[in-house]
Amino acid sequence: MRQAERALFDLRRGLPVLLRQPAGDIVIQAVEGLDDDALAALQSLSGSPARLVLSQHRMAALGHRGAPEARALTLSPLPSAQTLRDLAWMRGATLPAGSTETPATAAERTALRLLGRAQLVPAALACTVAPAQAEVVAAEVASGNLLAVGAAEALRLCETGPGALTRISEARVPLAEAENSRFVLFREADGVHEHVAIVIGDATRWPEAVPVRLHSSCLTGDLFGSLRCDCGEQLRRGVAAIDAQGGGILLYLSQEGRGIGLANKLRAYGLQDEGLDTIDADQVIGFSKDERDFRVAHEMLDQLGVQKVLLLTNNPSKVEALQHAGINVVARQAIYGEVTTQNQRYLRTKANRHGHWLHELLSEQDEPASAEPERLPAPGAASHL
Repeated sequence: MRQAERALFDLRRGLPVLLRQPAGDIVIQAVEGLDDDALAALQSLSGSPARLVLSQHRMAALGHRGAPEARALTLSPLPSAQTLRDLAWMRGATLPAGSTETPATAAERTALRLLGRAQLVPAALACTVAPAQAEVVAAEVASGNLLAVGAAEALRLCETGPGALTRISEARVPLAEAENSRFVLFREADGVHEHVAIVIGDATRWPEAVPVRLHSSCLTGDLFGSLRCDCGEQLRRGVAAIDAQGGGILLYLSQEGRGIGLANKLRAYGLQDEGLDTIDADQVIGFSKDERDFRVAHEMLDQLGVQKVLLLTNNPSKVEALQHAGINVVARQAIYGEVTTQNQRYLRTKANRHGHWLHELLSEQDEPASAEPERLPAPGAASHL
């Protein structure tokens, strides 16, 4: 996986990457950060015109609904880098006249997967390596100027999740809501993301079903108290609730903006200011409604020796993800944040379109009292989940 992991960093740096496949090698590059010089250099290196590869969500935003998969667009003449960036994520953009589209190849779909894992806009340029340029491309690879990675290897990296986490460091960190707390840092195998387990209380005295909360990082809400979401309040109330129940674990996961990263989250905020809800805004820039991978939470709990949990969440997907991974989620407890004028629409979208259990909160004038834990059926049993 080493070359595929390096590809993530090169793509984030705005560099091209060579994807090797039996059907013929292609050179790919992220549209994000692209300029006209880089666009010209990409086509010169490959010896063939670039195709613009977009996700099915972005194609729908461009008015091409119903496409079951990513598409590769041939644009003749190829527009400027600025126009390509507009086509990649700007609301209201339209395809130039004369453009043609075909289903993206397996390698082109892999390119989008790599970009998503790197938390870049899922829009790529792809150029087939022309036979006349094969020696030039090989020389660039041999000199270290161009990274080559097998398309199959890159796809495995994207499909296998974070891989084995490494427990890196830990220290006691007293918190206002839980004085007896320890932070344990885990790093993903590709080195891109780090996650923190906040271990609260004495593990030898934890309840049999350990209180656990999965909390995805939110810089704007957790650190700055943004009124657009309820994340900061949920974080602090989650720590307090775990401490009040004798201790447990809060997993602070590096999955900003439901997995799309801070840059894309801010892009989506701009679209929300234009009237879109959070799901539609994410899909306009090419993402699904939730790009998070909770397998990382399972790995962290495994390393901490926890197999039976009381999950503090309003999100059915978190319950399902842990149950599917083999964690025994015996009960769920609601954990609410503040309702503000600015976040009501966001919370209603989470309730009505993500299926979060928030209707009680939103139907009350005041915040409902903390609910008793709700017992959950064993995985596979009939339930409302």
